[in-house]
Amino acid sequence: MPRILCVEDDQMMRELLREHLQDAYEIIETSDASEAIALALQHKPDCILLDLMLPESSGFELCQIFSSLTVTQLIPILVITGQPAEDYKDFCLNLGAADYFQKPVDLTGLRRRVDSAVDRKPAERRSETRVRLSVVLKLSGLDVTGKKFEVLTATDDVSASGFSTSCMVPLAKDALVEVFRRGAGERYSGRARVVRIEWRDTSWQRYGFHFIEKSNQWAL
Repeated sequence: MPRILCVEDDQMMRELLREHLQDAYEIIETSDASEAIALALQHKPDCILLDLMLPESSGFELCQIFSSLTVTQLIPILVITGQPAEDYKDFCLNLGAADYFQKPVDLTGLRRRVDSAVDRKPAERRSETRVRLSVVLKLSGLDVTGKKFEVLTATDDVSASGFSTSCMVPLAKDALVEVFRRGAGERYSGRARVVRIEWRDTSWQRYGFHFIEKSNQWAL
């Protein structure tokens, strides 16, 4: 049975979520951020339901942690909160959340979204193994204004099909870049598409790239 980790400090809300999901999912619950991390690492849930306002920690920090840890970064995170979507939804999505539900929650819509996230995960997420391998890359292409750019960047978050890296050049979703590995010379690695943007317009701005063409000179 697929497993859901529910991180929520409101007991009534936890009970309501359990009632609507337990027929198809094993529910693991906690109201503590530190315990949530331990439970996620131990049980490797198929989906995480995350409240933003927790007693001793911020759900924003927890979302960022789950999205950055190799073991949990492929788990879809659905934020459930009383905070207004117009203020926080985009920020949470940039931190790595898959979706955002404002309380009072449409439980039917939430159930459909959980089902969709879990059904999609084995094919689209679990098949992707990311490793920590430090590489220096040169990226070239067009920025959001259509201006040509070349930039050097370093990352240790790579996989056989793509990579994630910091980059201060403003890029649009679905933008294409040429990728070169730097080291003893420069080796063409392929063309990659921007599939994820994190922390846009901040000093931590990062992009997730997926190769649409890849040479045998890639790291994996």
